[in-house]
Amino acid sequence: MNALDYGIVALYIGAMIWLGVRFKKNAARGDYFLGGRTFGWFPLGMSTMATQLSAVSFVSAPAFVGLRKGGGLQWLTFELGVPLAMIATLTLIGPMLHRSGVVSVYSFLEKRFGWESRALLSSLFLVSRAFAAGVYTYVIGLVLSSILHVPFWETMLVLGAVTIVYSLEGGLKAIVYSEVAQMTIKFLGIVTIMVSALYYIGGWQGFLSHLDRSRLRVIDFGNWGFDGREYGFWPMLLGGLFLYASYYGTDQTQAQRILAARDQATVTRLLMFNGLFRFPVTLAYCFGGLVLGAFALSDPGFSRRIPPDKPDLMIPLFIGGYLPHGVVGVLVVALIAAWMSAYSSALNSLTAVTMEDFIDRRLPTPAHRYVPYSKAVLLSWGVVTIICGFFSSRIAATAIEAINKIGSLFYGPILGIFLLAAVRWITPAAANIAVVVGVGVNLILWLFFKSVFWFWWNAIGGVTTLLAAAALSLLWPTLPPAHIERPATPEPFPWRQSAVLLVFFVCMLAFCLLLPRMF
Repeated sequence: MNALDYGIVALYIGAMIWLGVRFKKNAARGDYFLGGRTFGWFPLGMSTMATQLSAVSFVSAPAFVGLRKGGGLQWLTFELGVPLAMIATLTLIGPMLHRSGVVSVYSFLEKRFGWESRALLSSLFLVSRAFAAGVYTYVIGLVLSSILHVPFWETMLVLGAVTIVYSLEGGLKAIVYSEVAQMTIKFLGIVTIMVSALYYIGGWQGFLSHLDRSRLRVIDFGNWGFDGREYGFWPMLLGGLFLYASYYGTDQTQAQRILAARDQATVTRLLMFNGLFRFPVTLAYCFGGLVLGAFALSDPGFSRRIPPDKPDLMIPLFIGGYLPHGVVGVLVVALIAAWMSAYSSALNSLTAVTMEDFIDRRLPTPAHRYVPYSKAVLLSWGVVTIICGFFSSRIAATAIEAINKIGSLFYGPILGIFLLAAVRWITPAAANIAVVVGVGVNLILWLFFKSVFWFWWNAIGGVTTLLAAAALSLLWPTLPPAHIERPATPEPFPWRQSAVLLVFFVCMLAFCLLLPRMF
């Protein structure tokens, strides 16, 4: 990198700090954590997508597709459950949460099932999200230090400090509007990398001549995921249905966007946007990986520069070694933007859950002190996550896999208890016990049935929770305590939106089946 590249990076960092100052006047909890519930569907949709498609996705998805052993376009099977999950979220979870008017999604559970549900799920979220944020911080520090030729610790501290500052000052408004720009930068970044790699490899014909065609297969109907194999159609579809419905509807980092929407129509458009446009963005990431993988096969010099145990460095090394100055600066900004979008959302959601579910729940905070206390909590979480990043060290890649498994351990049961909240005859005691049973079954699978692909845990844990709660409520029916609320009348079923999502799922499936024949 030269002065031009560093200038572009500095300009972006300055813009992020300015954005935080621009939205500094968030004086109440509704403004700080939910932006006053004034957001439209487009900024919320871009923010939601940007949060999930983080820097890890930016570098790891292409590396998995193009370089990693056993990888390929089967990465796209991660997307199959998204449209179907959006139908469930549109129908059951989204309207229910938005009507509740809460700040933390887990405080909604207290209204229906008591303090025990709220405390349990909030604690699980805080531990898992703080650990994930720390690992992501380590990964971006490692990747950028290889491009910037700046010590790893300096990279982590500077990026962490900048993200903390604009999240601290601007609250959710600064985060959402910054993520609109960040999502755009990320998408243009992967397109730039793809076009540049095609140029170096000799155009489309050069790409086809060096393409590893074993990486083109997406769908494997014969792989059920019970014999030690991974990424089969059925576990990714059924497990993904539970995982994504839980992620978009019950994880604070995503569900906070539902709570911040101005009305129910905005919630519907927000979820439709992610259900329809997430797949094309992921497809761009995957195709970029195919092109870079082919380039690595055509250029032994580039291939030798990529450590065999760190394929995720494929994109950073290509940026630093093959692109002109100026473009390098823009793509470094794309990497930073990809990381900041996930990290800032994690900090804001960690703070919201801490304030709402623990501090303000036990020691009610005066209105004029709420935002200052929230900023202190956010700063504390920033320090904690950066420290976690330093301790991730060389096991980051393994830790990321562990995070995915840990998420699948809990996502199904968590979705189950939110779905149970809509059923009037389910008792609080039955729901709380059922969540523990669902997680327990997943733990047994993890420890003793290692041939079961971990993506199945999402579906198995969710179904177990639903069945256990139904059985316990029927066998030992009890009257709920006086302070427990009954669920409201559900919204009308969204037939039109569901039909669109179902048709889109069929188109996705047909495209994935035909994809190997297109090359």
